[in-house]
This record gives sequence, structure tokens and C-alpha cells, in this order.
Amino acid sequence: MVRPVVTASQSTPDKRIEPDAPELVETTSAELGPLYRQMLAIRRMEEASAKAYSQGKIGGFLHLIIGQEAVCVGAIASLRPEDYVVATYREHGHAYAKGVSARAIMAELYGKKTGCVKGLGGSMHIFDKSKNFLGGYGIVGGHVPIAAGAAFASKYRNDGRVTLCFFGEGASTIGGFAEGLALAALWKLPVVLICENNQYSMGTPLYRSLAVEDVSLRALAHGMPRDRFDGDDVVKVKRRIAEAVERARTTGEPTLIEVVTYRFRGHSMSDPGLYRTKDEVEEWKRRDPLGRCRQRLLDVGMPEGELTSLEDDVRAEIEDAVKFAEESPAADEYLPYVVKE
Repeated sequence: MVRPVVTASQSTPDKRIEPDAPELVETTSAELGPLYRQMLAIRRMEEASAKAYSQGKIGGFLHLIIGQEAVCVGAIASLRPEDYVVATYREHGHAYAKGVSARAIMAELYGKKTGCVKGLGGSMHIFDKSKNFLGGYGIVGGHVPIAAGAAFASKYRNDGRVTLCFFGEGASTIGGFAEGLALAALWKLPVVLICENNQYSMGTPLYRSLAVEDVSLRALAHGMPRDRFDGDDVVKVKRRIAEAVERARTTGEPTLIEVVTYRFRGHSMSDPGLYRTKDEVEEWKRRDPLGRCRQRLLDVGMPEGELTSLEDDVRAEIEDAVKFAEESPAADEYLPYVVKE
């Protein structure tokens, strides 16, 4: 007997827009301007971090989000300040979008006492309780159950908060992701799970890591709403994530969302990215969400002079953050365990 393939239940929203589908979301300069500023600040901060790393001023690992800025900025713009964000080790932009200052982030990258984790966390472990940014996590997929736990706490307290959890497509094959997804669906937790699909799990392309490249389909096994769209337009990201956030806030129902994006740099600063062709990278750079956003601002009526002033302000902010980090005192030594003979 051949059983029919079940694609979705009638109760599960199945709205999808394939990547590359032409869609222009209506907006205004009042809405788009602050989003562009955040994206630009993140881009400049990441570029400054890359420069400092190459000069030996930042140690350890450094994973840049250049090319993916529209995803974190658009998604977090749909939240309230009291909502939670849980992210991966590629989280500098997420922290900034959640309100952590460029000074605190840069100082943390430099391993300085003035960093948001007092220089003890570094690039992969940014955390700020005051902003409800619950951290970047270095264990792939291991943070998804943590996000489910934060959402469970919100449901238990009935505090109306929503948790956003960001992860890469590589994490969707990890046990922790499956467990977090299952618990979120079973307990109807107010969490939005966002897969930032940047095409590569470290250096492994999609076709070598996923039997089914559409990560959002995992939601169907749990009767969970899902969505899938490209992340080139920050306003589109904001609107589509906002639908899931509202669903979580009002009904407690979780959503699995896949946003198709691309990182212009390697997996980390130690990765030259030679597994990709120059043509592929250049094709994606033509869709750069930052460039698209700037042009859109001009199209909706922002004067060039006002846009230039905004960009100058961002440049000054990041230069100040770098100066602050370089002049701050080093982190205190920290020995959590003392072994006695």
C-alpha cells in the first residue's frame, strides 16, 4: 500500500514565498531610516572587528555577519524591549539590534573589562541581561532548548513575553534543535525559531548537509506554523517575523521560520572561503540588503544630504567604539576553579 504524502494540516499556515521572488514591501523613510542605520552600524562594526582581528587586537574566534544584517535587524525590530533573544556565535549584530551598545560589544571583542561580559565572554558569548539578550552560544544547536526554556518561563509567569531564537541551517540537523522544536510545539511555547539559512554549514553546502533543503518543512511534523522567504529586504523580514511574534504573544503558538540569506565572508576570520566561486559571491553581493535599503530610502523620499548625515553619524559611533575598546583596561583574570592537591 502506498500512503499519500501529507504536506500540511489544514490548521497549519503554509504561506511561503520562495527566495528570489520579486516582492517590494511598502514602507516610509520614517520606518526604514532607523532600520538602515542599525544595519549600517552593524556592517561598519563588523568591518572594524575584522581589521582589529587582523592586527592581533582581537583573539580567539571571530564570526562576522556581513551580508546577513537584514535578518537580525528586521526580526528584532518586531519585538518589544522586554522580549528575549537567543542567538548563535555569530551574534554581534543581534546584540546591537537588541540594544547592546557598540562600545560594550567592541570592548567585549577586545577582551576588555568594559565589555558587556567584562571581557570574559569574547566574540561568541556576548550577553546582556539588561537588554534581555540572553547570549550567543558556541555549541551548534545547543541553544534551541535554552530558548524553549525562556519561552516556558514566560508562559509559566504569564508575562506576555516572546522569545526569538536564531540558528543556522546546520543546526537543524542537531539533536538539540529537534528537542527544542518538539517541546515548543508540545507545550505551545511563545517562541519564534528563525533559521538564518546562509547556504553553508561552515564550508559545507546545502546539498551535502540536508536531504531536504527547505528547513521550514520540519514544522509540519509538529503541526507548527511555518514560513520561508528571502532576507534581502529588511522591511519584509520585519513584517513577516512580526506575524509570528504576534501569534506567539496572543496564542502562545510557536513558529518555525527560514530566512534565506548569505554571508559575504568565510565562516570565520580563519576561513578564506575557497569552497565558493567568486561569481557566486558577486551574484549575492548584487543583492546586498544594505545597498538595497539605501536605494529604497532614496526612492521613498529621504534627501541625499540627510542620508549622508546618518552615515557620518554611524561612522563616528563605530570609531568611538573602537577607541573606547582600545583604551579600556584589560579583563580581570578569572579562575572559577582552584584545584588543591
